[in-house]
Amino acid sequence: VQLQASGGGLVQAGGSLRLSCQVSGRTFSTYAIGWFRQAPGKEREYLGAIRWSDDRTYYADSVKDRFTISRDNAKNTVYLQMNGLKPEDTAVYFCASNPDVVSTTRYRYNIWGQGTQVTVSS
Repeated sequence: VQLQASGGGLVQAGGSLRLSCQVSGRTFSTYAIGWFRQAPGKEREYLGAIRWSDDRTYYADSVKDRFTISRDNAKNTVYLQMNGLKPEDTAVYFCASNPDVVSTTRYRYNIWGQGTQVTVSS
């Protein structure tokens, strides 16, 4: 499985962005795709995940009211729609593949995309 994240950029506070995670290769080995972010000097933070078999979604409490994860089956692409962005959302955003479980723990994800920078100006 290979992951390619894209869609980051500079946005003003209150704005929206949609990140994409293109999933290719042996997608049948993917149980879930998770989204994480990492700000400078901080730990990588779990945002949410989508289960590949039925598109069930899971969210961290910190973003569940503003972020939405979805999937386009035909394009093998997972999206992270982010609304009401705040300066504290500034980070590099990653998508990652988990082969056997939906987990909030980064170490359960074995394949990572390269990350895409999101910068929210105040």
